[in-house]
Amino acid sequence: MIQVHKMGAIDIGSNSVRCLVTNVIPTPEFTHYKKASMTRLPVRLGQDVFSVGFISEVTGERLVTALKAYKHIMEVHGVTHFRACATSAMREASNSSFWRDRIKEETGISVDIIDGQEEARLVFSAKMFDKITPAESHFLFVDVGGGSTELTLFKDGAPVDSISLPLGTVRMMAQGVSEEVWIAMDEWLDRKRAQVEGDIATIGSGGNINKIYKLSGRMGGEPLSLVYLERQAKYLAGFSPEEMMVQLGLNIDRADVIVSAMGIYIRAMKKVHSRWMYVPKIGVSDGIVRELYRNSVRPFYE
Repeated sequence: MIQVHKMGAIDIGSNSVRCLVTNVIPTPEFTHYKKASMTRLPVRLGQDVFSVGFISEVTGERLVTALKAYKHIMEVHGVTHFRACATSAMREASNSSFWRDRIKEETGISVDIIDGQEEARLVFSAKMFDKITPAESHFLFVDVGGGSTELTLFKDGAPVDSISLPLGTVRMMAQGVSEEVWIAMDEWLDRKRAQVEGDIATIGSGGNINKIYKLSGRMGGEPLSLVYLERQAKYLAGFSPEEMMVQLGLNIDRADVIVSAMGIYIRAMKKVHSRWMYVPKIGVSDGIVRELYRNSVRPFYE
């Protein structure tokens, strides 16, 4: 009889809050991860935090309500193991402890606030190289979120160096980004480019690049070219957020940040002279699920 393990992951980002439920099916040959449910809610914590430094009562109540809903979703699915992680907005909010306590009191869910390095590590745990089959040996991993951007240089599938920057789409809307941050990004990329002989491909992560990949119609791990991304960014910049919603089917919390996100991806690609971007369409929640299984369930099979 096949044993199916129900794993849950909650990713509390600066733009949205996601809940992933995955069926994990171990077999003698391979462990299969099959998505059962993915729910995304536009709580947008960063709009408060990056403007005034704390989570407002209205936004905090939306967050608590979202976590209550996710608790029920996981209960319906019969989830046995789950983890909730929060990233840059919760890290920087002066009252994050208050809202973490409220969430624990009303839902029983403990929220772990993770730093940029942990965030990147969880994405790596999602086995992104199972999703893509690039020919290049060096990669620049670019993960653009609502509050931060994580950059990592890979060689032969292993991370070599990384940096986390306060450079995110919701942050850009709320407070802008200082020239010093752009300079720090450029200088880091220049140093990494100088250390590499040959071509560097880019791996894009985050909701905005996932949406761009979906709009492109590409399948099977086929990469996007820099030329295509520049052309698409120019095309989308000609729409208002409302027009993107009506004509392209984007959600409002995606439509008002997607062009800014593309600017970050394109800038990074140009700095390292990268012509191709692979989009494995994985994130923090995928890494949480895999790590939960490896740490909580798989030991019983070994």
